[in-house]
Amino acid sequence: MRILISNDDGYFAPGIAALAQALAALGTVTVVAPERDRSGASNSLTLDRPLAVRTAASGFRFVNGTPTDCVHLAVTGLLDELPDIVVSGINHGANMGDDTIYSGTVAAATEGYLLGIPSIAFSLASRSGNHFDTAARVAYDLVTRFRDYPQSVPILLNVNIPDVPFADLAGTEVTRLGRRHKAEPVVRALNPRNETVFWVGPAGEAADAGEGTDFHAVASHRVSITPLQMDLTHQQQMPLVRRWLAK
Repeated sequence: MRILISNDDGYFAPGIAALAQALAALGTVTVVAPERDRSGASNSLTLDRPLAVRTAASGFRFVNGTPTDCVHLAVTGLLDELPDIVVSGINHGANMGDDTIYSGTVAAATEGYLLGIPSIAFSLASRSGNHFDTAARVAYDLVTRFRDYPQSVPILLNVNIPDVPFADLAGTEVTRLGRRHKAEPVVRALNPRNETVFWVGPAGEAADAGEGTDFHAVASHRVSITPLQMDLTHQQQMPLVRRWLAK
């Protein structure tokens, strides 16, 4: 089994090391990840400059670009053979609800999916990052299931794991994305030149976090597994827009 791993926290992050170590028992693991933290990069490609690929002492390859760049380069040029699966993470922090739109972790998996390869994004749903071992074990179990029971079409899964010991997990749940309130206001600050600068405010609290959502599953110590799709067409509004244009 050929496994391509990327992330958005950078090639040096503890989550990607834990993931690579866990999945090494399942086949040939190749890591291609950003050279620095690119959280929030979403599905951006670098088109205004060339990209360099270097190899760290760990054997991980790192790119001076985005998570999407990493997977795109690996699949379209770096690798001699296509991977059987693209795995992204383990992200240090949750990627649930609206956050998936901005997430570089999800974006790396999405690029694999768009290139026709089954892909899974894994996130440890906590900023404290105490139990990457739990997330790595969940990743091992899911990738093993993929190997043993392959899907007939490419899939894109967004997986969030509670930051608790593995024994404290209350199972898994297939969920939908929840929703957040709007983000908190920007944070104003002064730089050393006495200029006003702005930090993007933190994400808002969960607004739609009821039963069946990723928020609810993780809060209940269950692993949240959400199948994603890339068709952004709002099918229900197509007749409305046709009527609007006909007036």
